[in-house]
Amino acid sequence: MHDERSTVEARLRRVLEERIRPAVHGPAVPLTVERWDVPGEPVPVAEGLRAPFRPAAVGERWGPVWGTTWFRVTGTVPQEWAGLTVEALLDLGFDRNMPGFQCEGLVHRADGTAVKGLSPRNAWAPVAAPAGGGERVEFLVEAASNPILVTPRTPTRDGDRLTAAKAPQYRLRRMDLAVLRPEVWELVRDLEVAGGLMHELPVEDARRWELLLALGQALDAVDLADVPGTAERGRDRLRDVLASPARSSAHRISAVGHAHIDSAWLWPLRETVRKVARTVSNTVALMDEHPEFVFAMSQAQQYAWLKEHRPELYARVKEKVAEGRFRPVGGMWVESDTNMVGGEAMVRQFVHGKRFFLEEFGVETEEVWLPDSFGYTAAMPQIVKLAGCRWFLTQKISWNRTNPFPHHTFRWEGIDGSRVFTHFPPVDTYNSDLSARELAHAARNYREKGSGSRSLVPFGWGDGGGGPTREMLGRAARLADLEGSPRVTIEPPSAFFEKAQEEYPHAPVWAGELYLELHRGTYTSQAGTKQGNRRSESLLREAELWCATAALRVPGFAYPYRSLERIWRTVLLHQFHDILPGSSIAWVHREARETYARVGDELEELIGGAQRSLAGQGSAEVVFNGAPHTRNGVPGAGAAPPVQHGGPVTTQDRPGGGWVMDNEELRIEIDGRGLVVSAADHRAGLRDAVAPGSPANLLQLHPDFPTAWDAWDVDAYYRNNVTDLTGTDELALAVAPDGRAATVRVVRHFGTGSSVEQELTLRAGERRLDIDTEVDWHESETFLKAAFPLDIKADHSAAETQFGHVLRPTHTNTSWDAARFEICAHRWLHVAEPLWGVALVNDSTYGHDVTRTVREDGGRTTTVRLSLLRAPRYPDPETDQGRHRMRYALLPGAGILDAVREGHGINLPERVVPGSGRESAPLVDVEGEQVVVETVKLAEDRSGDLVLRLYEALGARARTRLGIGVAVRGCAETDLLERPLDPTGAVVDAALHDGTVDVALRPFQILTLRLTPDLTGQSS
Repeated sequence: MHDERSTVEARLRRVLEERIRPAVHGPAVPLTVERWDVPGEPVPVAEGLRAPFRPAAVGERWGPVWGTTWFRVTGTVPQEWAGLTVEALLDLGFDRNMPGFQCEGLVHRADGTAVKGLSPRNAWAPVAAPAGGGERVEFLVEAASNPILVTPRTPTRDGDRLTAAKAPQYRLRRMDLAVLRPEVWELVRDLEVAGGLMHELPVEDARRWELLLALGQALDAVDLADVPGTAERGRDRLRDVLASPARSSAHRISAVGHAHIDSAWLWPLRETVRKVARTVSNTVALMDEHPEFVFAMSQAQQYAWLKEHRPELYARVKEKVAEGRFRPVGGMWVESDTNMVGGEAMVRQFVHGKRFFLEEFGVETEEVWLPDSFGYTAAMPQIVKLAGCRWFLTQKISWNRTNPFPHHTFRWEGIDGSRVFTHFPPVDTYNSDLSARELAHAARNYREKGSGSRSLVPFGWGDGGGGPTREMLGRAARLADLEGSPRVTIEPPSAFFEKAQEEYPHAPVWAGELYLELHRGTYTSQAGTKQGNRRSESLLREAELWCATAALRVPGFAYPYRSLERIWRTVLLHQFHDILPGSSIAWVHREARETYARVGDELEELIGGAQRSLAGQGSAEVVFNGAPHTRNGVPGAGAAPPVQHGGPVTTQDRPGGGWVMDNEELRIEIDGRGLVVSAADHRAGLRDAVAPGSPANLLQLHPDFPTAWDAWDVDAYYRNNVTDLTGTDELALAVAPDGRAATVRVVRHFGTGSSVEQELTLRAGERRLDIDTEVDWHESETFLKAAFPLDIKADHSAAETQFGHVLRPTHTNTSWDAARFEICAHRWLHVAEPLWGVALVNDSTYGHDVTRTVREDGGRTTTVRLSLLRAPRYPDPETDQGRHRMRYALLPGAGILDAVREGHGINLPERVVPGSGRESAPLVDVEGEQVVVETVKLAEDRSGDLVLRLYEALGARARTRLGIGVAVRGCAETDLLERPLDPTGAVVDAALHDGTVDVALRPFQILTLRLTPDLTGQSS
């Protein structure tokens, strides 16, 4: 029996590939081909239509890397084809196995109307169905010669048009008119489904042998010398087995048309604009022919690109959205990274995404759609709920390398206790082709058997591969109700979630982050991009804060709504999960750095203009404190004349070399190697933060060559080899003229021409040691860390995440603990014993690791390391090469709230502006530090209302009073989109009393308040 099965399978494969599939298209005639090679970047369609075309021919080479060629193909349908279906077969030189990662094309009619995209498995365009005979055919194809960069994963200069190869890389393979034979096309689908299902069924299942017999009979019935003439005879032999209905207990699959398009990855942003147009043209054309087809597309940015660049396609999308068949999903501006995106930026992903969908389509998206991001922050469930979403979908956790995730449908609980119904499709892909193999895998793999019976399958070739195809829809129709297979229904994601939640209301709970046990290097790769993101987030906070303050206090000052919206959307775009994580080609990151520089300049202008208007006229200094906490006598989010705190910093030589610096808060010892060997806390009786015998701020190099994905991955074995950087080229002490700061400067050279300059500074009155680091980096496949061995027994680390922090074990008791050998933190990471702790704060670093050891003296050392730089060679062979400047600081004796305060402080430095010298009170003042004001801005609807976003930072219940620094006549609690919450569902006591608001928050709760100014009584 096994031999018979193998024979039928082998026979089926060969017959399909060599005889039946080639017979899907019959008689063919060549088209006349002309070409125009665009001399630079892509041009608008109108320019392509009127280009100076020259004669060309099939077999010609075309396309330097990242080039564009317009082909004009013309011909006439033969009269003898009258009554038949005619298509144009336009093969640009495709490799069928790599849809989305090579050349692509968009077919236009002569008037510029988009017809459909061309890709390896979708290389046809409709001509006539049926033909009348004699029709004149003219198509213009905008062909993109995108390079194949996905494999092999080796260093290449083709990742940037500035360094890419100029030689043509593709060859035209076919440009014909051909007859489509529907009966052969249908036979192929029958054989695919029956053969695929037969292969997936277990040997002991009688259904397998029933299908095997029918397949053999079908192949016998098809005359290979006359496939078109005998195709129906072959179909007849399969009709009964394909009509047998599924069992009532069969797994149910909701198939959702999809075309996952990375907004940048192995192509630049400009190419994604075109990928979206190609895919959408395919999708709306497919909807015209298949009324059952439903397509889901996320990322409001991609719709916005379509609206800007292809308004005629966007109009068709709006029509299909109105029909309920083209479904905006996700509610975010892009499918962003969630590990490193700041709290307010994560909110704005939803604010801008959901507002776009509401304003453009009247659609309230309820499902969060993040199939491919590299792990998911534990803050996400609360943000999802406050954005008005109900469900969450991801696929990426199937990539876990160590621990299979235990659920496919579950309730995900965040750090504040919020829960969101979540699905993780067991099909293990977001680019399904609806093959029997994939659907059988989904049913077998589904972990909720017995409690649930449904899963979702996103189908369609992604990343410009063309999206769903008519072949996939043909398979779906056959698998709708077929014995031995899961039942397949094409429907929108919301329909799946409604049914799944009703069926499984008490799904299990997963608490905490969805940590991806892979791609841990993305916390560090492309430091310039990460620094640009962090700086942009900080500057946006300041721009909104000071502009809102000026708008409510300074007559005639106009809040820059449009500029801020545009800048926010630019920053949100660059948080896409292959840009911010550093896993895109060189072109993407070069442009990102340039964009961040422009954004920074524009935000500095907005901030400067607002502060000058608030400071008034004069030459006295005014200090603006953009951080949420009071520091150096200046209130958080306010301004005041400068005030000095603390006595001078004293210095003395250290026995054995180096120096001792002391500011009566901390006593810092730096040895002759420029390493921190002591950091003692005066308030704790000079308790030392640094573990004995283990210097801190020790820079360490590791070889870094992961098993697969260079820019993405850091594998645990990198720790097996380490080089400590202890040699010095320069070592000097400098004391500020006023004695209020002392700095040790250290210069080291290492590796293959790299160097690092560090300034370790202790300032008067401050409880932190600032470390300003500038690295000239020229290493390859090397990892740079900064180690701080701390004399603390800490079972957990606390790492800042959006609107709170996440606790992670420092031990490796379980495989789940051990897999978290590289972790993400935002502005700070804290380790502590019950009564004393230490924090590290930073201005641009995300990757960290925390380990613990037992010393010879019996003490415990907890070592915290910051991941500063990497040097992967794929997909950007020059990753991180050049100069980088970063700041971090050591805080001995710090509690969580100290870490929160100093984390904000290092990212939001004070600004000194000349002016009248008068104080500018903050728009909102909070009693205590447990509740943090993250955002002060004016409302998105341009009403002039004041919006405040706060959160509880300690992880404990809090009550506090807000002092409002402007006259207001109304206060409402809102969702993230600034819409009032239903009072019956309110969980916060927010009431306005004589310019104050009393609030009560649960642990890590986010609270958004909207206040309506009383312009008749506003304070000055």
